[in-house]
Amino acid sequence: MEVPERGRRAEAPWKKLSKEELENQYSPSRWVIRLGAEEALRTYSQIGDEATKRARATRSNLLHVPYGDGEGENLDIYFPERVSEASPFCVFFHGGYWQSGSKDTSAFMVNPLTAQGVAVVIVAYDIAPKGTLDQMVDQVTRSIVYIQKQYPRNEGIYLCGHSAGAHLAAMMLLADWTKHAVAPNLRGFFLVSGIYDLEPIVFTSQNGPLLMTLEDARRNGPQQLLEAALTQPVDPACHVLVIVGQHDSPEFARQSREFYQTLCRGGWNASFEELHDVDHFEIIWKLTQDDYVLTQAPPYVSFLIAADDFENNPPGALTALDPHQRAPRW
Repeated sequence: MEVPERGRRAEAPWKKLSKEELENQYSPSRWVIRLGAEEALRTYSQIGDEATKRARATRSNLLHVPYGDGEGENLDIYFPERVSEASPFCVFFHGGYWQSGSKDTSAFMVNPLTAQGVAVVIVAYDIAPKGTLDQMVDQVTRSIVYIQKQYPRNEGIYLCGHSAGAHLAAMMLLADWTKHAVAPNLRGFFLVSGIYDLEPIVFTSQNGPLLMTLEDARRNGPQQLLEAALTQPVDPACHVLVIVGQHDSPEFARQSREFYQTLCRGGWNASFEELHDVDHFEIIWKLTQDDYVLTQAPPYVSFLIAADDFENNPPGALTALDPHQRAPRW
């Protein structure tokens, strides 16, 4: 994909949509292709619940570990068979439009990744209406600080988020770690079907529990914040993969492409991938499958390959991944 030159931002396309079309674009369940909307949501919850119960029954773990003093500030850690503090850690933030979802039903990728030597962390945060966006971003920040301090010899921390969770992970690109007296060993970001410009959400029904103002949206919008700051990564080899499903809505696809372009303009080591023939929910629930393209190799392996190849293969090419092909050299 060609990366446009930095310049004045054009009017956002979403502002030209009618209220009804905006609502439709930001309602992921309306874009599923194999199931009805309600059935897709039930299936998503069921698969997540079953995967979490299976992971807790079959993997060495530490559950409900507090990373802060708040009631909702805890996380689950699942370890590979050979437990080591030097393991790579994949830290996952669940989706749910910042108002639903739980770490207790989100261990989709635990069994496939722990089988390949990766420790997996599933983070809880206070969803709306109890939690605000500012609080959620702070909680996610502190969860990463906790992992780094608890496992300082880790082989890398790789952040993965889905939908609203991808937004929270993306905000970590802008985190001020000096306030926490620690520099997390962040080696990669894996952003799946995320939202990076929050302003459209203010004008949809999804904002009901959030009570988000335009000021809140701008203060917590990684798209606008990166455009303004063009923050440079601490480690130039830290790779950011922005991925979206072929059957995500056009607005979700646009947001992912534009966020990727902004990263490239800022000098980040970034890639964009469109995953073939999956929708907003299949893209994440298929992480339970050993033969799924995103779990055939641990994320950290792909990120390391991309980092090693960065000088010879700079990011910029838009590709579509088939869910049944071999893991890509991101």
